[in-house]
Amino acid sequence: MNIEYWRNEIDDVDRELLQLLNRRARLAMKVGALKRTAGLPSCDPEREQVVLQTLQQANTGPLDRRAITKLFRRIIRETRRVQTVEPVSHGERSVDKLRLIRQATGSREAAL
Repeated sequence: MNIEYWRNEIDDVDRELLQLLNRRARLAMKVGALKRTAGLPSCDPEREQVVLQTLQQANTGPLDRRAITKLFRRIIRETRRVQTVEPVSHGERSVDKLRLIRQATGSREAAL
């Protein structure tokens, strides 16, 4: 097996990760909608800690505990961001208001 073979394997895994991350984000959007309806805060530090502990315990390596924590904290943070943005119907797909504002103004700062 040569380097191209292993790179192709990594590319396949990257595509799978992307699909799973987007699936996670879609699920988080549903949770976010339920939280908004129930008047609950978007951030649940206790739940996030349980998620991190569970993943650390399930980890068999070669990534160490610190790497798992850093990766999943970032995933949780991005998921929380998606969860807190109310979706807006835009044709056949749903996009967030912030993205629409950014596209309209061509500026990240204008959306903030």
